[in-house]
Amino acid sequence: MAELTRYFYKLLVTNGVSETIAEFLNVVIGIFVLLIVLYVLDRLIKKVLLNLFKRYASKSTNTFDDYLVKNKTFDYLSHILPLSISIWIIPKLFIAFPIAESYLEILFDILVIALTIWIVRSILRTFRDFLKSLESFKDKPIDSYVQVFVIFIWVIGFIFIFSSITGKSIWTFLTALGAMSAVILLIFKDTILGFVASIQVAVNDTVRIGDWITMDKYGADGDVIEINLSSVKVQNFDKTITTIPTYHLTSQSFRNWRGMMDSGGRRIKRAILIKASSIKFLSENDVDRLKKVELIEKYLDEAQQKVNSYNTEHKINKEVLMNGRNLSNMGVFRKYVESYLENHPYINNEMTIMSRQLAPTAEGTPLEIYAFSNDKVWKNYEKIVADIFDHLLSAIPYFDLEVFELEYGSKK
Repeated sequence: MAELTRYFYKLLVTNGVSETIAEFLNVVIGIFVLLIVLYVLDRLIKKVLLNLFKRYASKSTNTFDDYLVKNKTFDYLSHILPLSISIWIIPKLFIAFPIAESYLEILFDILVIALTIWIVRSILRTFRDFLKSLESFKDKPIDSYVQVFVIFIWVIGFIFIFSSITGKSIWTFLTALGAMSAVILLIFKDTILGFVASIQVAVNDTVRIGDWITMDKYGADGDVIEINLSSVKVQNFDKTITTIPTYHLTSQSFRNWRGMMDSGGRRIKRAILIKASSIKFLSENDVDRLKKVELIEKYLDEAQQKVNSYNTEHKINKEVLMNGRNLSNMGVFRKYVESYLENHPYINNEMTIMSRQLAPTAEGTPLEIYAFSNDKVWKNYEKIVADIFDHLLSAIPYFDLEVFELEYGSKK
């Protein structure tokens, strides 16, 4: 091959072509021949190897090789042999043209480095996809670690490319990097912070993929769908996507609802404002009327017996209702609320059930309902809460209580 190029060169010079043009034409023709050989070999090897690999992957029960095919690992591997043959041909094809040979060797060295980076990158992505398919790794920030390795590989690749282009030692470039460390740290500040935050999130189990988190500062309220080196993606319940810098998950406050999802129920904590002027003591007739309510019938019998015994024992003058011990409509209603919740099919009886009176306000006396629904799905939860308060608001008039409503203006 070398003899052929020399012969063609001499032939051009003999026929009156200048040495510079003859050399240029030889180099162009040599590159053209090299590219044709490279293209034919690449297509042939790629077709044969890909068919073999895809056939093997389709028959294999292991999913790892399927991810290798998906991430084009075999496509990149098929380029190795043509590149190796080209590197072997270059010194023989351009032996008479040392300048062109040196430039082509540098070019193909860069191609080999780039191909190596793409192969390693595809293998890392394969591991990422494979690990994500495993149940134990589905909620782990695999993307963050893969991105760190990819950045590291690219940095190493650029160092080798720089060394190949300049002909200087790798250590020379590393020494220069050491001198520029402050600038590098400034440029990659977010990447470094994100990597450290990803490790902290994984080690401390702060956030997992699939967790429902709320972060008011960024308007995030939904499920975590991705954790990578630079950001955490949250799909809000309105289907919008909020992106939060990863390191903010360790430096700022947010709410993770995983504890609720893992528990036996979802909390219901809501108050009804009772008009203070409607709260009163119950007369004997009132108590007898409320005994018809099955959920509190037994309670009223026992409570009335205790009240009457106390008042009789202490000779209380009951001509005035407020003397001695009495039952109030607010107190009986609180007992009714608790009994109703305890008998509700969608309330978890193993968790706290409470009806409590909060401090009076200008808008009335709040009666807070505190319980846990055993269905944690958002839509079902809202339906349960609505049904409960529909019932309680409808029941309030039976206890001669009124719900506070702010009235605007006045009627004459």
